[in-house]
Amino acid sequence: MTQSDSRNFIVADDHPLFREALIHAIHNCVPGAVIHEADSLASLYEVVEANSDADLLFLDLHMPGVSGFSALAYMRNNHESLPTVVVSAVDDPAVIRRAIQHGASGFIPKSSPIRTIEAAIDAILQGEVWLPDNIDLGAGGLDNEEARIAAAMSALTPHQFRVLMMLGEGLLNKQIAYQLGVSEATIKAHVTAILRKMQVTNRTQAVLAVQRLNTKEPGLVE
Repeated sequence: MTQSDSRNFIVADDHPLFREALIHAIHNCVPGAVIHEADSLASLYEVVEANSDADLLFLDLHMPGVSGFSALAYMRNNHESLPTVVVSAVDDPAVIRRAIQHGASGFIPKSSPIRTIEAAIDAILQGEVWLPDNIDLGAGGLDNEEARIAAAMSALTPHQFRVLMMLGEGLLNKQIAYQLGVSEATIKAHVTAILRKMQVTNRTQAVLAVQRLNTKEPGLVE
């Protein structure tokens, strides 16, 4: 097992029991590790900004405020020095391949035994890309549109990205403004900037762009 005196890890998952299991596995691999937790997109921003030099981010694909590969693509484009491993209940080979192509350093299914999770953590900390057995990374790739959307998202500010995710949930400007505690005019300004940066002309197209990064096959809506 890897030895360390003060390595930092971020565990972003909204399920307390799985966070606890993952933290236990990290401590078994790295005695004395410092763990920072997040359970939503909002708390993930705060934790990453405060700990951008962390050794590894464990990221669930589905948390309050975000779903699919959007957060992974955003984090990899804006925090390139922070290795990110996906932990997910979805273990479809196509999803695993897309996660790696979006920049993940590994993919750990939540159904994995604790020993497998520990082996994955060790391998990733040694610079390997860890995957479940029998995953063929050459079996398919991101299509051009999904890659373009992921790259466009990297140009968004954290506030704009959060607003885009809320648009994807079907919220109106006034609902987003209420939840974020800002004026509706501020949200309208964010939406205008989002449309420009995402190279779309209306909210519907922006929502469809978000859906392209869901965890089903590109183009399908969850």
